[in-house]
Amino acid sequence: MKILVTGAAGFIGSNLCLSLIQGGYQVLGVDCFSDYYPASIKRHNADRLSTAGVEMKEFDLATNAFSSPLVEVDGVVHCAGQPGISSSTPWEDYERNNILATHRLLNAVTSSKTLKSFINISSSSVYGIFATEDEELAPKPASWYGETKLAAEQEVMGTYRNSGFPACSLRLFSVIGERERPDKLFPKLIRSIACDETFPLYDGSLEHRRSFTYVRDVCDAILVVLEQWSKAEGEVFNIGSDHSFSTSEAIEIVEDIMGKKVRTTTLPSRPGDQKATHANIEKISSTLDWRPRTSLRQALTNTVNWYLDEIHEKVEWK
Repeated sequence: MKILVTGAAGFIGSNLCLSLIQGGYQVLGVDCFSDYYPASIKRHNADRLSTAGVEMKEFDLATNAFSSPLVEVDGVVHCAGQPGISSSTPWEDYERNNILATHRLLNAVTSSKTLKSFINISSSSVYGIFATEDEELAPKPASWYGETKLAAEQEVMGTYRNSGFPACSLRLFSVIGERERPDKLFPKLIRSIACDETFPLYDGSLEHRRSFTYVRDVCDAILVVLEQWSKAEGEVFNIGSDHSFSTSEAIEIVEDIMGKKVRTTTLPSRPGDQKATHANIEKISSTLDWRPRTSLRQALTNTVNWYLDEIHEKVEWK
């Protein structure tokens, strides 16, 4: 079974490609290697994927012409998109990489004669400032990122409702782990401690609560969806840890793992930043028998070890 993974050189995409290969799937990975963060990081990921047996192609979903090798696959996991809540990222980038890219991908694969499943990777940000309820809660996104991820999800699921296109959507909650983007909380924190640099914290963020979810648990959920497709088709599932921690608690765990306190500085709060997420996973638990298995401490230990072993003083990371 051949799976196309978009955004394959990114954080979730790269981990997913490795999990799929280990699960016996053929994997075609595409990525446009955008400059949102240093492309050297994604090139580093892509080299590892190629070594593992992933067929990697540089491809921009928003502009490049689709060919039959990209379309004639058994499944698609659409991880690509414009990530994060950033005041320096213009609306046009979110529109291009979340909405337009998804629209063009859908147009291309709806004609596939082999496609059996299309998994859209969405985000808890579609819920808005508080993401604590089940999938029936009306989305209230409060950021350009959340708005455009919801728009992409609606196009995917609208295509399912209109034509029976084999799709589902997964709303991920605060994914952490190896190969996480350098602009995210834990890579910045780990780097700051390792390099004895000041760590920037957004005002009020220490009290924010998150369902920090280990990336390998997320990958396991995606494989479960593929393997139980008849139960997943047409559905929207929350994917996350059902335990919630404050940012302050999580920072203390990293400090304990690394044996050193971090020096902090405070930045203005970010508009649209979520105050609390707590994944309600009753639906996927009862439907597909999936639950996360990795504790926050173990996930952070794995992340620290990955950074120190593979990244620190080896790969450009800012």
